[in-house]
Amino acid sequence: MMARRLDLQNPRPKLPPKRHRLLALSMGAFIGTLIAVLPSLPAQAAEPALAVVSPQPGPLERREIRAQLAPRRYTTLAAEIGAKIDRLPVPEGGSFKQGQSLIQFDCSLQQAQYDKARAAMGAAEKTLQANQRLAELNSAGKLELDISAAEVQKARAEVAAGSALLGKCRVPAPYPGRIAEQRVREQQYVQPGQALLDIIDDSALELEFIVPSLWLGWLKPGAAFQVHIDETGKTYPAKVQRIGARVDPVSQSIKINAVVDGKFPDLVAGMSGQVLMAPQAR
Repeated sequence: MMARRLDLQNPRPKLPPKRHRLLALSMGAFIGTLIAVLPSLPAQAAEPALAVVSPQPGPLERREIRAQLAPRRYTTLAAEIGAKIDRLPVPEGGSFKQGQSLIQFDCSLQQAQYDKARAAMGAAEKTLQANQRLAELNSAGKLELDISAAEVQKARAEVAAGSALLGKCRVPAPYPGRIAEQRVREQQYVQPGQALLDIIDDSALELEFIVPSLWLGWLKPGAAFQVHIDETGKTYPAKVQRIGARVDPVSQSIKINAVVDGKFPDLVAGMSGQVLMAPQAR
């Protein structure tokens, strides 16, 4: 019973000393063979080391930043009076000059009201003249004379209001450009404040894009660069016009406004492309 307990406590049988020596010799021979074979293994069996290269942009490195062409000026023309549109001389997409009529309203009613106001003003002026003559003859009192003068002023104000109203019957172009969108049609009645036309000034196309704030060390107004437009597949010269007044502290970037340097008929507002700019060493 005692021998059985000892066998349970030491389940692994002990090897005789002779087997110990043979095992040690076999292990030594295996290790020696392994050491001899390792140098002859091909070099690519070892895992290649990773090289960390810190980016150091040189003066000729180009970075590409997305930008979109925008018109120099743009606005929406709205109606200032309630009237029917008589004519739209410039079609959608057409060009116009500064001061050219873009919308002509039918203002026959406004013209009649203006003529009525002018007639009333004439009558008031004649009444005032008659009362002044009577006042010189001591046949009219001061009150009558003052009332006549007030009626003249009232009539003149109504004439001025009618003239201003007639001036709203024609919508001139505030600057040269093109019709971007025509929101109304001829013979359509419009209300005051209703949008009529979207116009743009495409005499100079601008670019707006974002650059890293670190570029402020060398990027200045007037700096020249290139812009590649996707729609035309061509590259055009441009130059920086304005630099934003505030840096975004989160993205560490700043807004840049530039302009295409030259006249290119194939460029249209709304096209987009890549700004090609080479950072310079500070």
